[in-house]
Amino acid sequence: MQLFWSLSFILFISCIPKEISDIVSTEDQLTTNEIARGLKQALEIGISKGSEQLAKLDGYYKSPYKILLPEEARQIVNKLEMVPGFENYEEEITEKLNRAAEDAATKAKPIFVDAIRGITIEDAAGILTGEDDAATQYLHGKTYDPLTDAFQPVIQNSLDEVGAIDLWEQGVTTYNKIPFVKKLNPDMDAYVTEKALDGLFKMVAKEEKEIRENPVARTTDLLKKVFGSLD
Repeated sequence: MQLFWSLSFILFISCIPKEISDIVSTEDQLTTNEIARGLKQALEIGISKGSEQLAKLDGYYKSPYKILLPEEARQIVNKLEMVPGFENYEEEITEKLNRAAEDAATKAKPIFVDAIRGITIEDAAGILTGEDDAATQYLHGKTYDPLTDAFQPVIQNSLDEVGAIDLWEQGVTTYNKIPFVKKLNPDMDAYVTEKALDGLFKMVAKEEKEIRENPVARTTDLLKKVFGSLD
């Protein structure tokens, strides 16, 4: 009987990728299912922490992920500085853009979580033994475009709710009345969507690296077992 189970385990190892077999053949006997679940759990924790932090007041606005005006918008701002009533326009519109991103951060979380659940067992071992942000990069590559499509309407609504659209239109209308300037109207919601998502992915990557490198950050038994196998 012991011979039977030994042969069965050898057969199992031979039928799965080498990266996974190297891990499951350790003393801890990690299963492929545990590896996949551990990665998903790590990403879900990263998404939760990242979105919650960015969704707080000043989560974007007073952080390394602050969204600044795009180059075309700066052309408008530079001209408007000379127009009465628009002296503080750049800071006002910048704050509103970041408030929209902060509002949208929590609303995007379920979209990311659904994408995380799509990680397959085949992908799991390569991600686990990859770079510090391998899981985040995997998620970025698989989901960035559909997430943009889903996230942009949230940004549009948020920009409208905080008054950013009205303020932007006022500035563009006034700017376009200035003699001899090239008429401009940058797509602000698409720009804010891109920057908001980039900031969120950076936050997730930061949390993933923390779980990989810091045993204290592994707050569940599963995370301790899966990422502990790399120590």
